[in-house]
Amino acid sequence: MKEYPRFLILLFLTWTATAWGAGRTVPKAAHPFPAHNFYPGSVSPSAYSQSELDKNLYDYYRIWKKSYLVQEGKRFRVAMDKKEKTRTTSESQGYGMLITAYMAGADKEAKAIFDGLYIFSRLYPSSICKDLMSWEIPEKKPGHGDSAFDGDADIAYALLVADKQWGSDGLINYKREALRIIDAIMRCTIGKESHLPLLGDWVDPNGKKYNQYTTRSSDFMLSHFRTFYRATGDKRWLQVVDACQKATEDIQNLPGNKTALVSDFLYYDKKKKHFFPTPRHFLESQDDSYYYNACRVPWRIGADALLNRDHRSVAIVQKMLYWIWHASQKDPAKIKSGYRLDGTPIGDYFSAVFVAPFGVAAKTDAYLQEYLDALYESIKKRHENYFEDSVNLLSQLLITNNYWDPCPAPKKAK
Repeated sequence: MKEYPRFLILLFLTWTATAWGAGRTVPKAAHPFPAHNFYPGSVSPSAYSQSELDKNLYDYYRIWKKSYLVQEGKRFRVAMDKKEKTRTTSESQGYGMLITAYMAGADKEAKAIFDGLYIFSRLYPSSICKDLMSWEIPEKKPGHGDSAFDGDADIAYALLVADKQWGSDGLINYKREALRIIDAIMRCTIGKESHLPLLGDWVDPNGKKYNQYTTRSSDFMLSHFRTFYRATGDKRWLQVVDACQKATEDIQNLPGNKTALVSDFLYYDKKKKHFFPTPRHFLESQDDSYYYNACRVPWRIGADALLNRDHRSVAIVQKMLYWIWHASQKDPAKIKSGYRLDGTPIGDYFSAVFVAPFGVAAKTDAYLQEYLDALYESIKKRHENYFEDSVNLLSQLLITNNYWDPCPAPKKAK
């Protein structure tokens, strides 16, 4: 409360006076679920009609909502587990805001939930860059939390979606808030020379171990960055896209990489002018592992391939896709939970978080229609825990043609 007294007081008064006390009518969603946004050149699961795909996704959402959404008065948060439900992160808030914004129309509570999720995020600003969110709640030391890149990027993007859904003249000016956070992300968590996402606002851009040239591959949210460019006109976001693609391509092209997958974390060797996997125990995972961070890359870069049909993003995800197709013997049940870049499996078990993102990638290639069908069949009713289910649900939004860009590129004249 001490960090944003004026903002929070105004937010509370507006909330009680308009949305609840005054009985103001909630605006209808301008792009209600199901959205049916068909991406040029893409394919869809062929065993189901579009209405069946919509129903499957909505049923999945209802279970996700019941399992992880926590209401605290007029605020909402997304819990990181099904049982105790005590821990929340900026990542989970970002996922929740994306999901509820896209499910508007089907869920009458979507706007109230979205607003409550955003209000919760503002209660816990980063202690470093105040316009970003503290990455973990409860904080180890109250008021001393710093940021993590992906949570803030998803929150900003979701606010742009909300602006297109409900407009920005109500409880929260979604567009204004989105632009404020996008500006903060650029100021505080993008390397000025590297143009790469920092791990968070706690990183010294010129630090010895963690710096602007050490980055997390799952933060390469290319379709978000293109949208931020179109929303702001700031061409630096296109530099970020190019830098992320270059880093990903470098890892894919390493002589020892037999998979075309990428490591969780990477660094740039200035002498060799090339990106490499970070050393062992750099932050979370071991050295060259495609594990619980990088597993999101086919979804994140696949979204850019579908929404923007960028040829570099298409090439990146299709290289990954064809390797996993062969490695799994065309059977998604044989996809392992993590791999070394030499192809050695890490976890000998099935998890949707390592499978659903490949469903997004598979939409880019009609030749693998049967594999897309099998991928979708293996995940459409698979429920595990917060992280797995959230990535699965967000991937299914794309797989079922229900994910759309709030600031799409202008269509080219024929």
